[in-house]
Amino acid sequence: MPLISLRHLTKTFVGRSGAPVHAVNDVSLDVGPAETVGLIGESGSGKSTVGRLALGLISPDSGDVIFEGVALSRLRPRAMRALRSRIQVVFQEPYESLNPQMSVAQTVEEPLIIHERALTRVQRRRRVQQTLEEVGLAADHATRYPSALSGGQQQRVGIARAIVTRPRFVVLDEPTSSLDLSVRGQILGLLVELQRELGLGYLFISHDISTVRHLSHRVAVMYRGQIIEAGSTENVLAAPQHPYTQALLSAVLSTDPDVDPPQIPLRGEIPSPTTLPPGCYLHGRCPIQIPECAIAPVPLHSSGPDHSVACIRVPAAAGDAPL
Repeated sequence: MPLISLRHLTKTFVGRSGAPVHAVNDVSLDVGPAETVGLIGESGSGKSTVGRLALGLISPDSGDVIFEGVALSRLRPRAMRALRSRIQVVFQEPYESLNPQMSVAQTVEEPLIIHERALTRVQRRRRVQQTLEEVGLAADHATRYPSALSGGQQQRVGIARAIVTRPRFVVLDEPTSSLDLSVRGQILGLLVELQRELGLGYLFISHDISTVRHLSHRVAVMYRGQIIEAGSTENVLAAPQHPYTQALLSAVLSTDPDVDPPQIPLRGEIPSPTTLPPGCYLHGRCPIQIPECAIAPVPLHSSGPDHSVACIRVPAAAGDAPL
């Protein structure tokens, strides 16, 4: 049974002109216990909106988020507040996500004050000390303020705040994008270790495909609010089937200076989120499009073991129906 399931989520916002902005369009996704699912795609593809929907910070227009077998839409506000201790988030910009007037200890203790009121002050302090140790911070960091910490230390505080209530599921929204490479590796190693020790499920939102490859068990690729390819990390990133995924991966710089991978350009304009075209959203830019691509939406279908794709040029696996 998945830890959290996103089922046919759709979310539309109202733009400045009053026109609807289609941010998420019929997205379904599962994350299991102790599993990391990477969510990749260009800026504006809807990744962060999916993360906010999974956290229950915003409500979908249609579809549902099911956490541990319970649909969030059925929960009353009080029950939803109680659930938030088990669903947490680590933000992209560590300094901006921390209150500059609160010490490290106060920052990490705050979720316990809100969600675990039965704990005594002594018990809360012990939990804070234990959690700081788990994220690799020394005891003397507890009295410091964010401005006195490095970027890596600030993100460790953000991670400590997220796990202090012992959640089951954590959204990682670009958690290392603002850090330099050496610190990035340390934070990723910490996240892997915490997942192993605590059994955390991660939804890992990122532009960095190399990082996603390192951290994720499965990957979903988004384009204009839709998941257009999904499956095991090996299947999706080593053998991509959707033209958009192939183009996205071809733009990644090679780590070998003597290797110049071929580029797969996508020509034409990205469709506006206010006036999405019929059919496949990529058809106006796709190098292998055919007339049928522009007629009707293309459902995500199984193309093989642990691999799904939304492209009519990719045949469905024998006996499999659209997902």
